[in-house]
Amino acid sequence: MLTVERLQAGYGPAKVLFDVSLQVGAGEVVTLLGRNGMGKTTTIKSIMGLLRPTGGAVSFDGRSIFCRPPYRIAQAGIGLVPEGRQVFPTLTVEENLVATSASRQGRSRWDLAEVYGLFPRLRERRGNLGSQLSGGEQQMLAIGRALMTNPKLLILDEATEGLAPLIRLEIWDVLKRLKAAGESILVVDKNVDALAAFADRHVVIEKGRVAWTGTSAELRSDPTVKDRYLHV
Repeated sequence: MLTVERLQAGYGPAKVLFDVSLQVGAGEVVTLLGRNGMGKTTTIKSIMGLLRPTGGAVSFDGRSIFCRPPYRIAQAGIGLVPEGRQVFPTLTVEENLVATSASRQGRSRWDLAEVYGLFPRLRERRGNLGSQLSGGEQQMLAIGRALMTNPKLLILDEATEGLAPLIRLEIWDVLKRLKAAGESILVVDKNVDALAAFADRHVVIEKGRVAWTGTSAELRSDPTVKDRYLHV
């Protein structure tokens, strides 16, 4: 579904990505792991067209999306839950969700009722402004907003960053339910053990290059991966 090959990108003269390749298949959950500053968010921004890559290739659903405008990439069927959530602070919960709603041929599962079923707390807060929500509620809203686009692929950048432990568990449970429903997901986060409980494959980035890739079973069986690439 998503294929990234030898991606290169940076900010002005500072090169951040030198050689990043990864794939996400239909119905797969793939994680992008690494310490802070290794290039995870830069990879996501480059895939989504928020940062113009300088080399490599990105294709989605059999078509190139390399260097295409962000709105075209979203229209192709990729839903993004960005780092920092970026909900619309002056819109209500329901207005945030409706603002991004889209129907796609063969994919019209996600509507207000479905999102409220996934996140009952959003139904309770549907009249609240985005600025009136807690961090955990904002993250639920950001996920719901991305789902309202009825994406073929959901990308989450820093899925549980800064959230309380109980809210993290709730987010993991939601991702497990989405996987069970057949959603394709690429997720960035630091909670390796939680991710390994349900993800299919993992891609570890070190200084802008893929340093390791493997299944959850392989990640659990090789503690040197976490010690070398993930622990601070």
